Amino acid sequence: MRFDDHVAVVTGAAKGIGAATAALFAKEGARVALLDADPDGAATATDLDGDHLFVRCDVSDGATIESAFETVREAFGGIDLLVNNAGIQRYGTVTQTSEALWDEVMNVNLKSAFLCAKQALPSMVERGRGVVVNVASVQSFITQANVAAYTTSKTALLGLTRSIAVDYAPNVRSVAVCPGTVDTPMLRWAVNESPDPDEVMREVNEMHPVKRIATAEEVASLIGYLCSADAAFITGQAYRIDGGLGLSIGGSKRD
Repeated sequence: MRFDDHVAVVTGAAKGIGAATAALFAKEGARVALLDADPDGAATATDLDGDHLFVRCDVSDGATIESAFETVREAFGGIDLLVNNAGIQRYGTVTQTSEALWDEVMNVNLKSAFLCAKQALPSMVERGRGVVVNVASVQSFITQANVAAYTTSKTALLGLTRSIAVDYAPNVRSVAVCPGTVDTPMLRWAVNESPDPDEVMREVNEMHPVKRIATAEEVASLIGYLCSADAAFITGQAYRIDGGLGLSIGGSKRD
């Protein structure tokens, strides 16, 4: 029970990596606040054992975030762990991306992490312990085509991670987790936007050297480790969990 007496806040917790992370924290003793704009988060919280709370929250809105964290503090007394997992995927090059779309992606993927950390950090400092995990992406390091706003937002999360690690040491740590392709509702939505979803899924699996994509539970497992006492000497770093995506380059092979 690595997280006995801990309070964890997970954003984007209704589905996917967020739901898997909330379940891991709950299983290992934490009280968990699940934040999500999707009302299905209430059912996710109900499925967890123990004392848990769902707060419907649009993480792109500062006033809503402030209210949500006040609810968490009133319910649980403070915050020890924050997982900034909420995110959206949108497509477009720089010239194709409208200002409104750019702002939408930045607000959900980047600004929300800043605003949630701003709310959680004072409690962590007061309690003398805390971990902030920013769920970034393998596209913080490499990028596919046609995702200018998404790649920029996920890359910027690494800078936020380093800044929190430096500014709030020694008792508060901050790390980034950078998944490759993960089997989540967001992925399924993106795949179904294509003319041939089955072919796209085959290609997605094949482009990882391990020849498959990750499960949400595998990513949650890494998050759990990084939040635990076993990772007490780790801060400011970005960890790829990507099945080797981006390790190889094109070219001929010799037998």
